[in-house]
Amino acid sequence: MNVYLDSVGCRLNQAEIDRYAAELTAQGHTITQQIECADLVVINTCAVTAAAAADSRARIRRAARNPNARIVVTGCWSEIEADAARRFPGVAQVVPNAEKDRLVGRLRPFISGAALSSAPICPAPVHAHGRTRFFLKVQDGCDNFCSFCVTRLARGKARSVPVEPILREIRGIEDAGGKEVVLTGVNLGAWGLDFEPKRTLTDLLCAILRETSVPRIRLSSLENWNLDLDFVSLWEDDRLLPHFHLPLQSGSPSVLRRMVRRTKPEGFLRLIEAARRVRGDFSITTDIIVGFPGETEEAFNETLRFAAAAAFSGGHVFPFSPRPGTAAAKLPEPVANEVKKERSARLRAQLDAQKDAFSRAQLGARRRILWEHGAIRAEGGYQNRGLTDNYLAVAKTSETALTNRISEERILALQDGVLLA
Repeated sequence: MNVYLDSVGCRLNQAEIDRYAAELTAQGHTITQQIECADLVVINTCAVTAAAAADSRARIRRAARNPNARIVVTGCWSEIEADAARRFPGVAQVVPNAEKDRLVGRLRPFISGAALSSAPICPAPVHAHGRTRFFLKVQDGCDNFCSFCVTRLARGKARSVPVEPILREIRGIEDAGGKEVVLTGVNLGAWGLDFEPKRTLTDLLCAILRETSVPRIRLSSLENWNLDLDFVSLWEDDRLLPHFHLPLQSGSPSVLRRMVRRTKPEGFLRLIEAARRVRGDFSITTDIIVGFPGETEEAFNETLRFAAAAAFSGGHVFPFSPRPGTAAAKLPEPVANEVKKERSARLRAQLDAQKDAFSRAQLGARRRILWEHGAIRAEGGYQNRGLTDNYLAVAKTSETALTNRISEERILALQDGVLLA
């Protein structure tokens, strides 16, 4: 049976989709990249912003254009809007977030051929999306109360995957030739805090470094308040890649208080400075919400100044969109849409300039690069694309395809936002 897998939103959603791909492939089914050829479509939705929710609905409508496909929907948007998801033509099942790790077992009524296990997914590491990096879910849920966030409502309380299953999956990735593992979670920095006795993300990383030999270990999004300054000392081991994605959300103390964020700008900056003392080439990217209720022009300027002081090497800018069921949806002093749009453009321009400056600082340096799948044969050789250890896109033309190789290369130029080696 041909199965098309689609995901909207975060790295965690992608990690879950990768697990489904592995389980289905192991049971004899084909993961197709063409939705019109699919017998079954699985869509992992997102609700973090109004745009993500709209994108999720659009993906379902697109899938419904294939009259022969059964559609299974899961994820945060369908968790919050389950009745709306069920009303879409072609939707055969809506799987709650609490059942996501057993989703493949729930596909039994819709899949012919090999029998499906209802056991929790524990995949062999295969890739359906042409990447050489493997996203690994180690944590789910969140116990914070950020006033804007609907993900906590959709994903539930924080819960961590124990160490041993994580190590088994990483060893499986190694056995399959995987070179990079990306640890993901809703609140990754809170890994282990739900255990008794409590454990920390430091404990997990030490176990991975000690018990596995995967060459590259990367972390997805982290909240700075879960981490102490000693945490960054682990990055003296160069298997840990020098890139943090730290969601700032605002550089204004007053806006952070309205967001119920457990941080202050100065604490955020201390972690960044500590990371760069350990590795001067550390890349720090971020997420920022613009136009949060009550954000004045001066509060926005505080964010601009903080982004410059932090020397972010890129980031995502989200105009505030009230999410149903969140405290922020009821806050007074809304910011006009045209003001959000103008501020978003200013902040994106600044972050783009900062990314360009960080990229240019790499010129002449030697960086370790993991080359991705999909090298293209062209005149003069193969056109290869990959990522540096500090998370910058890089391209290189070579006589042979470099897929899934790690090589140390001198950075020669920057062209259209991509480093050339």
